[in-house]
Amino acid sequence: MSCYWIGDIQGCDEPLERLLDLVDFSPSRDHLVILGDLINRGPSSLAVLKRLMALEGSVQCVLGNHDLHGLAVACGQRQPGRLDTLDELMQARDAIDWCTWLRHQPLALSTHGVLSVHAGVLPTWTLAQTLALAGEVESVLRGPDWRNFLGQMYGNSPASWHEGLQGFDRLRVVVNALTRLRFCTPSGEMEFNTKEGADHAPAGFMPWFDVPGRRTANTTVAFGHWSSLRPAARQDVWALDTGCVWGGCLSAMRWAGDGPPERLQVPCPQVHKPF
Repeated sequence: MSCYWIGDIQGCDEPLERLLDLVDFSPSRDHLVILGDLINRGPSSLAVLKRLMALEGSVQCVLGNHDLHGLAVACGQRQPGRLDTLDELMQARDAIDWCTWLRHQPLALSTHGVLSVHAGVLPTWTLAQTLALAGEVESVLRGPDWRNFLGQMYGNSPASWHEGLQGFDRLRVVVNALTRLRFCTPSGEMEFNTKEGADHAPAGFMPWFDVPGRRTANTTVAFGHWSSLRPAARQDVWALDTGCVWGGCLSAMRWAGDGPPERLQVPCPQVHKPF
């Protein structure tokens, strides 16, 4: 048995099919973890969701910012963006099915000793706290107030976490950390304007995984979201968004548990321009 972690697919079903063929993925034998941004910007979001939904118990997906955005558009809480490619999803006869399935996916999960999130983890959070806070958001997304929550989800404030946060402010900080984070200060203040690589950190900020004393430093963290980040030659963080939708590669990390993890990739045609 092998476990595979795959970075941002963003509606690129054909590269996903090629990557699964490359690794000879078997639903009866192997396990698959998708690191968020399953949909949007690419040409085949509906096909991606149908493929993953059909895999049932052999796949787990964490939600990314594009997935939450798709849910917000689907329930009328957000207008589509200029670069969105969500029309097929919104017009699908089974839109209720994919929407229900997507909002029941986690924002963070721990499997095979690896913490999987879409974007990052605040430096003050432990593994247990990360999963618990993700669970608070998951509970709302799966409950009757999910539409109202998606309408309140957007915004950059509060910019940092503290235990006294309540209500939508509390949930928004958790969502922003797990689905949007790239840079933060050592104390955990988040910055969302910079999308370049790690060497473009604003003054006073650094990549979230480089903060000294980060409380998940002893846990391997797999994440996507940061296509401009060059994958580092280190085992404690697996950066797996390699810009498939921008003409890069779709990347996976394979780990059988009895040796070092192995990175695998398939090239992707450029199907969308970032600007």
